[in-house]
Amino acid sequence: MHVDILYFEGCPNHAPTVARVKQIAAEMGLKIPVREVQITTPEEAQERRFLGPPTVFVNGVDIDPNARLEVSYGLSCRVYPGASGLPPEDMIRTALQSAHPSA
Repeated sequence: MHVDILYFEGCPNHAPTVARVKQIAAEMGLKIPVREVQITTPEEAQERRFLGPPTVFVNGVDIDPNARLEVSYGLSCRVYPGASGLPPEDMIRTALQSAHPSA
């Protein structure tokens, strides 16, 4: 299992999201690589299915099930359910659990 956190420079939610993902993974007893991927161009955003920072993928799948239907990618800020710039803890936990059922 691996986690990619996509962001662009200057995103205030990037570092807190990395910390949140690592904390939740540790609480679940998972030792997984968390890779931070900086997106710099609209073309890169399209190629990586980047919905704005922070975008979290577990094994290449966006942790937000609703986002998997999106087709408009770019360099804009992302808002998660509840009008927050941080992905909810339960969304992260569910994605990690789905990717590693024994956790």
